[in-house]
Amino acid sequence: MSQDQSVDDIVKVSGSSNPQSVGSIVARAVIAGQNPKMRAIGASAVNQAVKSCAIARGFVAPRGVDLCFVIGFDDIEGDNGDTISAISFRPVSR
Repeated sequence: MSQDQSVDDIVKVSGSSNPQSVGSIVARAVIAGQNPKMRAIGASAVNQAVKSCAIARGFVAPRGVDLCFVIGFDDIEGDNGDTISAISFRPVSR
């Protein structure tokens, strides 16, 4: 995690997350001038996060915002000290 990204700016996506809700959260934050990073661990969570990206783009498009996402990896320390790889989606508005 980058040092300028606070924990409050991270949306954790799970396999059971509702993509409509996550996309709405991201879209409202982008409209408010924030850039919350989505983080997903596991195949089903990544699937829900990708759906959320498409939904968020649809929410902000009528306002003239072209929302793109920079995708990368994060290393997270698990409860037992193991390192877990996560996929991160950082929104960039153009």
